[in-house]
Amino acid sequence: MSTKLVVSSSPHVHSDFTTRRIMGMVILSLIPAGVIGTYFLGLRALFVILACIIASVASEWAWQKLNHRKSTICDLSAVVTGLLLAYNLPPTIPIWMAVCGSIFAIIIVKHFYGGIGCNIVNPALAARAMMLISWPTAMTTWSVNGISGPTPLAAMKAGSAGSVSYWNMFIGNMGGCIGETCSLLLILGGLYLIWEEVISWRIPVIYIATTAILSALFNHGGAFMPCSEILTGGLLIGAFFMATDYTTSPMTAKGQYIYAFGCGLITALIRTWGGYPEGVSFSILIMNVAVPLIDRYTEPRVLGGPKSNFFKRMGAKS
Repeated sequence: MSTKLVVSSSPHVHSDFTTRRIMGMVILSLIPAGVIGTYFLGLRALFVILACIIASVASEWAWQKLNHRKSTICDLSAVVTGLLLAYNLPPTIPIWMAVCGSIFAIIIVKHFYGGIGCNIVNPALAARAMMLISWPTAMTTWSVNGISGPTPLAAMKAGSAGSVSYWNMFIGNMGGCIGETCSLLLILGGLYLIWEEVISWRIPVIYIATTAILSALFNHGGAFMPCSEILTGGLLIGAFFMATDYTTSPMTAKGQYIYAFGCGLITALIRTWGGYPEGVSFSILIMNVAVPLIDRYTEPRVLGGPKSNFFKRMGAKS
């Protein structure tokens, strides 16, 4: 018998999508927003981006070297973390703070939990939250062409539209974090990832829609919403590029619906009644922590198995 049956362990279905390829596509989709952010916010934004990327890659290499582990810097995940962190920082942030945030994201949030695929929250957002608590003044100082002023979202919270038009919000000519200002390029980048099936449409679409609708119901910003809710702040970059992180988002479609709605609800609540005008970072971090619970109670029924009862499972011991 010339033909032999080869039995191997799962997985039996393979994909051409490697970690390096996925991260490369994410980087490609993010670059245009960084370019336009540097154009409007000044050359210093580029220095912040480079500092975060270099510090993130160096931190990952050094940590794995010290622990005698194989280096994974070539998978580009550290580059994505550094890029996303930089995009969530104001261009005026001191470089040493950006470096500290990058080290925190890679070593504390990522590698303390086992590295890529093991972290329980998004490293870039966790680092941003740490920096916001540690250096609140530096993290909330905005400027465009050297002129300081409130972001449109902060102006909305104060009950005024500010001086930024919808067109400037759309193209990114306004104060804010480096990579969150240009709504047009963030939407195009997100659509590219959806088209390439790197991410699902469920989380970004439901997240954005929930935030806009609930903010309108809560009357946040008066007459200046809900378009301003979508075009300002970190909603678009958070919905497309951070809430969709494979490790910290639910695996099931039903779970993604719940997760995205929770992100939108918390964002709208913080923006309306919280002391901080933005709520994207904290909403995603809170829902990241809830992901294991969401996955547990939305797992599909085994073929031929009994129908699960949610309330019985809630009371069952694991």
